[in-house]
Amino acid sequence: MKEKMISTISWLIVLWTSKVFLLSLPYKFTLHPDTQHIFGTIGQWINGILGDAAGIWFSNYGSYVVGAFELITALVLLSPVLFWMLTKIKVIACAPSQSMMHAIGGLMASGVMAGAVFFHLFTPLGIEVIHEGQSDHGSLFYAAVSILIFGFLLFVINFMQLQSVKLKEE
Repeated sequence: MKEKMISTISWLIVLWTSKVFLLSLPYKFTLHPDTQHIFGTIGQWINGILGDAAGIWFSNYGSYVVGAFELITALVLLSPVLFWMLTKIKVIACAPSQSMMHAIGGLMASGVMAGAVFFHLFTPLGIEVIHEGQSDHGSLFYAAVSILIFGFLLFVINFMQLQSVKLKEE
């Protein structure tokens, strides 16, 4: 029963996190004007801290780096489905456990969202992103906070699950 509850909670968190990450990719990879505003604002802030080169680099390439990391994270989180299918059709004999992949993916998601929350709180970007007179009403910030918390929860419950399995094997 406990394992089923952990699995259900894990998949709900994975679906939310993957949805947010994957739906943001077109904005990040096509340099949508909102994306340019967000990464440009952070880049200007970085100029004052680390210098012009770092700020310009972040303004120009930050969205690609963050987007690529979010894509990889979503793939890690969703990979247990692929591993399950490949073992069922006997393409592979052994695969990493769902708990292992969800623990790793949860830590990755929390890490990238810790950066997003930091930039919303401690740079001119702010909690409420306003671009061309339009507000996001804090939606990007609140999504980042939810994934930061849920990603860490995903890591903890799956890491604990891995530890309990390990103890049973000893």
